[in-house]
Amino acid sequence: MANLELWETLKESIKVYTGLSPTIFFTVVAVALAFYYVVSGLFGSPPPHQTRGRDFDEEMEPLPPPVQLGEIGEEELKVYDGSDPKKPLLMAIKAQIYDVSQSRMFYGPGGPYALFAGKDASRALAKMSFEKEDLTGDIAGLGPFELDALQDWEYKFMSKYVKVGTIKKADVDAPPPSDTSAATDVDVTKTAEDESSAIAATEPVEEHPKEVSVSSNVDKEE
Repeated sequence: MANLELWETLKESIKVYTGLSPTIFFTVVAVALAFYYVVSGLFGSPPPHQTRGRDFDEEMEPLPPPVQLGEIGEEELKVYDGSDPKKPLLMAIKAQIYDVSQSRMFYGPGGPYALFAGKDASRALAKMSFEKEDLTGDIAGLGPFELDALQDWEYKFMSKYVKVGTIKKADVDAPPPSDTSAATDVDVTKTAEDESSAIAATEPVEEHPKEVSVSSNVDKEE
């Protein structure tokens, strides 16, 4: 009974002070509360996960300046594939090595282009191929469109990343030595024989004295 009297008193108070019916009054209050929550969600403090993300970004150390490596071999380049977070992330185009550490999300482990890191991926970039056999710097046999695509990649890397070295050219296998020793021996032998023949031809022939027939002389004396 007391509650009913309180409710009737409240309705009368709403009408007197607001000029609105209780139904309209409570509707307005509900809309106001909903508007408050929406505005506070937009301009209030960020959710906890966003705060953690910002703190993580602040804790990340700045990237060290690129280190110039000079001329290195392809095997040496493989150690800069991002597997060691303490080493820079490198990749090469047309034997030119670039530091791509600032794009670790793309070229680092788990990134969409991670298989290009630590290698000269010229052929793969030109063909937009992810095949293992195309992860090479050999661009022989590529068509004009593929070479143009590779040129675009090279311009992009030149403008965005720092060049830190070049890939050492592999030594071309020397042809097997020809067997000249046998030919030399033959030539020396032949020369010696020719010299011996020449000397023999120039030596005077020793003439043996003719034997005098004793019987012939005796006959002549008689």
